Amino acid sequence: MRIDIDKDVCIGAGQCALTAPDVFLQDDDGYGTLAPGREDGGGSPLVREAARACPVGAITVSGAAG
Repeated sequence: MRIDIDKDVCIGAGQCALTAPDVFLQDDDGYGTLAPGREDGGGSPLVREAARACPVGAITVSGAAG
């Protein structure tokens, strides 16, 4: 799967990092970012849930899991 975070839309709410902390982190400014080596989601079943949890829709997930 492919995960994209639109940095221009992200407001740093942190819902992604709370929902899937193994995939999403918050950078030094508080904005969502992908954990190193997790650009494909690492097979986490929570990636799509994290995208849905984003209050501004800054996360896009495409492709099949796994």
